[in-house]
Amino acid sequence: MLKDYFKKLNPAMIAVIWSLAWPTMIEQAMQTAVQYIDTAMVGSLGTSATAAVGSTSTVNWLISSSISAMSIGFLAFIAKARGAGENEKAKRAVGQSVLAVIVFGTFFTVLALSLSSFVPVWMQVDEEIREIASQYFFIVYVPMLPRTASIIFGTVLRASGDTKTPMKIGVIMNVTNVVLNFLLIYETRVLKIFGAEFTMFGAGLGVIGAAIASAVAFTIGGIIITIVLWKHPFLSPKGQKIFPDIEILRPCLKVAFPNMLQRFGTSLGFVAFASMINSLGEISTAAHTIANTVESAFYIPGFGMQTAAATLNGNAYGARDKQRMHDLVNMFIPIELLLMTISGASLFALAPSLMDIFSDSPEVIRLGSTVLRMVAVSEPFYGFSIIIEGLMQGVGKTKEPFVYNIMGMWGIRILGTFICTQLLDMNLVAAWGCMIAHNMFLFTMFLRCFIKKKWNPLLHGE
Repeated sequence: MLKDYFKKLNPAMIAVIWSLAWPTMIEQAMQTAVQYIDTAMVGSLGTSATAAVGSTSTVNWLISSSISAMSIGFLAFIAKARGAGENEKAKRAVGQSVLAVIVFGTFFTVLALSLSSFVPVWMQVDEEIREIASQYFFIVYVPMLPRTASIIFGTVLRASGDTKTPMKIGVIMNVTNVVLNFLLIYETRVLKIFGAEFTMFGAGLGVIGAAIASAVAFTIGGIIITIVLWKHPFLSPKGQKIFPDIEILRPCLKVAFPNMLQRFGTSLGFVAFASMINSLGEISTAAHTIANTVESAFYIPGFGMQTAAATLNGNAYGARDKQRMHDLVNMFIPIELLLMTISGASLFALAPSLMDIFSDSPEVIRLGSTVLRMVAVSEPFYGFSIIIEGLMQGVGKTKEPFVYNIMGMWGIRILGTFICTQLLDMNLVAAWGCMIAHNMFLFTMFLRCFIKKKWNPLLHGE
């Protein structure tokens, strides 16, 4: 079957797909590289520092994913409007995205800062590191408004086919983060380069320094992407009303709301998942945190292609081009399967070496390597789910993914992990086994969507 798919590859369409996908991949690769560097820098301070930073990371996913869900509504609307040649509607949607940034950014700033002292307790973080984990969480969420702008405005630009600008801004953010990490985390010390010694300034702030570096980088990125969007020749919100425009918001929310519930529900599941893992002790928390960081790099090809799939399928849907939508799915699936197979094989082979970068603890390295090799086997299956979900997002089909993800997260991953870790006293390996079972469930359900052609509403008279 896969051989037949590869015969249908169209070089011209592959070039279009690649032109949209590679900037997103570079952007995500840079973000992941900074996560690697952050984890390595903080990891050099000890296992407790790694656990303090990683213990609240799933709450970050919860908040960021809720904002990203709203941006999917704008992506589907703008991609469809651009495909149909309705540029004025697309610009009105951009104006409404500014309103979304103000509302969501303000809400999550107040929410996160007010709950910062409670989050480590809810996450069952060890008592001795709760205070530093709370401080880290508070500082990272001070610039929530520019972070929201980065997420929503970045998606708006990608919906119009501009994936390079968010990539460039992401590079600026990440370089800023790394430089400030270097200056703020460590004490003033003597460095030796090519035999020459010199004194390097360091603020010696440790985990707090890492938080400040991230906060400054988020602020810079949000300001830059706002300026870029305001000056954009086709998408500038200048002159558009910021007050609610029901004609635009209704279809955007129709797409965004199920996706928001999906992301909120799955991210809340990640919080519950991490909380149960944190209860297993510092070694499991550190191994889980580092393995998650390592694993994220190997999903870059999948999620880069998902952005291109959503944009191009949305454009084709807006143009009512049934054949182009059919051709797109025949392009994306074999490319995605190839990329994720290579990615999974690489993760399996490199797992111990990658864990060794971030930890000096033999127990952490051994445990993290085991779970990474387990999940590596499921990557091609998860990649298939990612691409079908992206195609469905592009045409506004978000209800089925919502149902599938909630069922998989809570019915398989969370319930399974609770039984394994809390009732049967099993370890991190069992928890990640439940996560893999969740991924395989998603593959089965999205395979069903593929067979029923849910990614092409035009075939169903919609």
